Amino acid sequence: MQAQRSLRRLPRLALIPLLFAVAAAHAATDPLAPTAHWSAYTAGRAAVPPMGWSSWNAFGTDIDEAKIIGSAQRIVDSGLAAKGYRYINIDDGWALRRQVPDGHLVIRPDRFPSSVTGGASTFRPLTDKLHAMGLKAGIYSDLGRNTCSQAYSGTDTDLPKGSVLEREIGLYGHIDQDIKLFFADWGFDFIKVDGCGLRAYGPSSPKVRSGQYRALTPVLDLESVARSNIPAVQAEFTQINAALQHNNPDGDFLLSLCVWGAADVRAWGKNFGNISRTSDDIRPSWTRMLSNFDSAARRALYGHPGSWNDPDMLFIGAGDFDAGHLVEARSHFALWAMLNAPLMTGADLRTTPQALMDIFGNADIIAVNQDPAGNQATLAYDADDLEILVKTLASGQKAVALFNRGFAPIDVDLTAEHLKFRKDAPVTLTDLWTKAGTSFTNETRIRVAPRETRIFRAEGTRTLAQGMYLSEQPGSVNPAVDGVSAPQADPTIFRSSFGWTGTKGQGERPMYAGWGGARADSTPYGQTLQIAGTPYAAGIGILANSRLEVRNHGYRRLDARVGVDDSAQDRTHAVTFMIYGDGKLLATSKPSRWGQPAQALGADVAGVKVIELVARSAGGANEQLPVSWGDAALLSAAPAR
Repeated sequence: MQAQRSLRRLPRLALIPLLFAVAAAHAATDPLAPTAHWSAYTAGRAAVPPMGWSSWNAFGTDIDEAKIIGSAQRIVDSGLAAKGYRYINIDDGWALRRQVPDGHLVIRPDRFPSSVTGGASTFRPLTDKLHAMGLKAGIYSDLGRNTCSQAYSGTDTDLPKGSVLEREIGLYGHIDQDIKLFFADWGFDFIKVDGCGLRAYGPSSPKVRSGQYRALTPVLDLESVARSNIPAVQAEFTQINAALQHNNPDGDFLLSLCVWGAADVRAWGKNFGNISRTSDDIRPSWTRMLSNFDSAARRALYGHPGSWNDPDMLFIGAGDFDAGHLVEARSHFALWAMLNAPLMTGADLRTTPQALMDIFGNADIIAVNQDPAGNQATLAYDADDLEILVKTLASGQKAVALFNRGFAPIDVDLTAEHLKFRKDAPVTLTDLWTKAGTSFTNETRIRVAPRETRIFRAEGTRTLAQGMYLSEQPGSVNPAVDGVSAPQADPTIFRSSFGWTGTKGQGERPMYAGWGGARADSTPYGQTLQIAGTPYAAGIGILANSRLEVRNHGYRRLDARVGVDDSAQDRTHAVTFMIYGDGKLLATSKPSRWGQPAQALGADVAGVKVIELVARSAGGANEQLPVSWGDAALLSAAPAR
């Protein structure tokens, strides 16, 4: 029924991909059947997180050509472009109107004078200039007929002008036409697609009732995943992707999904675009940064090369992250680097102090973000006031960040076990801010000031000498089916007093769906992995009736200890665990129930490209049946006997 309602709400062209999706859903009677391929998004150009600058944080809709080019020039002149900051993204506020009846979008000529060329309206002169500077160009649009600024701006100064139809500048009903215009005709390389048009223009909206805009029944609801029509949202992104592929035959594009963690995008955004927003808009306040950070910090298995978690742009340069708050600004930058978040600056770079430019330009921390292994950091220690994040680098070294969220200094005991290094061998730390080096064996104590993030590169002897735990390589593990059947709001995300609406209304309730998703070194609900009383410091926690895809980078064997996790409420149904290699069954367990000891499960995966780990059960309430792949690891050789 939900898919049928979606059909009535979409423009005619959008019906085509949805009809195929509905047919595929009926055909795929067993989502746990192996597919022998990696299903997360790999189109476009996002092998590493994108870096660059966006106009929104500094200017909102008050943008013009001088501000865009001025910021681009500072990126080049400062050396940031040479360090990877390449995308110059124009956010909301650039459009004057949509011509009727041909539907061509017209740029605001007073703000972008170079767009007036031979009587036409085109961004080609601007994108050509950015390309000549060695940069890339990004543009903004919306899933609906109208944009976020049209919904929420208190003034119409920078908004589109003309009739109701002329002010409909969003993609809805114009996807193929607009994507061709942006990429083939105007030469853009990046598009941010907002979702306000599918959220804020219901019949009861004051701006709709006043006749300013046409009604569009909402299919997105930020505060409740249950009120979102997920197939309708996915159908539009499906058509956007088809248009991008058609108009970018060389694959040189980036697609940014901006639906703010709504509609259970945690589970599917990784399949539809290069970066996917995990939260509502960031603001230049410490507590708001905590909200955005938390929305992505426990989703390491949902970000991969080609499809990254996006807790929104860097707000370094304003408020709690200005030049008077360098500790906070450095924390913000280091945390985004550890999360593999896009490093998109939002400051007015024409006037940004050098101290902040130095933060943006820290080459060692940029290298952590841009590491080709693509492993988002996982939480090795997690408390309300202190977190330890650890990220496995392509070199085999680790990046580790000690994050003091609170208002008092903390003496942090960092252990070799946090890093999955041997505790009887020396560990070397290099501070990525000061470049100072130190070493320890087993453990060391590090003072972390209030709001400070100490970030290091660590080198030691791996606990697992012949391989790597799956939880150390989340960039190569994709929860294709995570077992979540009833998406729930995540209660562990910090709720700020100053979000987009300030303190109006009743305050934020837990809203970002993700509670119950797959986790590294943790159950889906934040408990220690444990089977029949035996804890596992390493492994993957996931719900029953799930399927994990694992990219195998030359390893010869996969081994795990499997069973129903002790945290399960379902103590009746059995779970059977299976390992597939390139679609072929390699190993299967005996049925396992709650309280039964873990079973050893392993398989020879030499030459296998995609391994699939399936946990199958006849139980219908997956949320009550978390399972553990304890000590799951890929090994370069068979274990000694």
